Amino acid sequence: MNFVLFYHSIVSDWNHGNAHFLRGIVRELKNSGHHVDVWEPVDGWSRKNLLEQSGHSALECFQQQFPFITPRLYHQLDPSYLDRVLDQADVVLVHEWNDPEVIAAIGRHKQRCGRYLLFFHDTHHRSVTAPQEIARFDLSSYDGVLAFGQIVSELYSQRNWASRVWTWHEAADTALFVPRRKSPSSGDLVWIGNWGDDERSAELREFLFEPVRNLGLRTSIYGVRYPENALEEVSASGAEFCGWVPNHLVPQVFSDFACTVHVPRRPYVQTLSGIPTIRVFEAMACGIPLVCAPWDDAEGLFTPGEDYLVAKNGKEMEKAVRDILNDRDLAEHLSERSVKTILERHTCKHRVNELLSICNELGFQTDREIIPFRQ
Repeated sequence: MNFVLFYHSIVSDWNHGNAHFLRGIVRELKNSGHHVDVWEPVDGWSRKNLLEQSGHSALECFQQQFPFITPRLYHQLDPSYLDRVLDQADVVLVHEWNDPEVIAAIGRHKQRCGRYLLFFHDTHHRSVTAPQEIARFDLSSYDGVLAFGQIVSELYSQRNWASRVWTWHEAADTALFVPRRKSPSSGDLVWIGNWGDDERSAELREFLFEPVRNLGLRTSIYGVRYPENALEEVSASGAEFCGWVPNHLVPQVFSDFACTVHVPRRPYVQTLSGIPTIRVFEAMACGIPLVCAPWDDAEGLFTPGEDYLVAKNGKEMEKAVRDILNDRDLAEHLSERSVKTILERHTCKHRVNELLSICNELGFQTDREIIPFRQ
């Protein structure tokens, strides 16, 4: 089949975690014999920031790491252009970080001449924190919404934003995220995450900076959008700030440390229970022992206490990290269990199979002839 995907970016993962999952989905679709085109705007903010920080060498690095992905860039999607882009499409996915006019234009094309299935893909907390932004999207011509958590699915149904909704969780790209465990050489703890918009600043102090300082841990912190005051807090804790790291290098980074932590943003704790970030899937796939600040695994994706440890407060975080560092059997148990859970339930291959099942549910046979898009 021919899949056409419209996303903010697949090339850049600068402050753009959705690119992680998308790359794995493209990989698995192609491994299953499907043709995939990914379109992204030439001036998307993530791509622009990547180029400003790392230059065109970052684009070359992407192509070396993901030779099976050749993104197609566009300036504007007018109707005639969409006619050519979607002429042979069987399934179209449109991500919610697209410009509203892009989302609307593809919906109008579907209504006018679409012979394909059209899905809206939501992987953010805006349905709760900024519902007015989701409400402005016209999804009336879309066949349904793929939401990255059950509570988001329920919101789409309750507020009549879409006629059909399926829960489609993110997952690990296990062709890339694999265990590379060895005797940690760089330090005790690593945290990979962006500072963001003060959505978890207090939580980072309690569950990351204070334990690092109190235990004297050798710690590295990676991420972007750290204001000066945040960098001062990192330095005061004794951790080393390392800036942005390309996602394909994260498995190697994980392998150099004894453990990592997950500190969810406040919306995921207060109103979006059951939704982990992509980093949880990726850390577990790599087998690095993981300690999580409180979040409610309401959908039973994992087994807390077995796949990862849970710390209810800063003191419990200190104890959990200390236990991992001092108890080799505990560390190995967490590593083995987390990898097993990912491979059994949460790989991008699982998610592709789920997507194909949804297509079949809508009466669309997924073994149709593949006809590549012609520019």
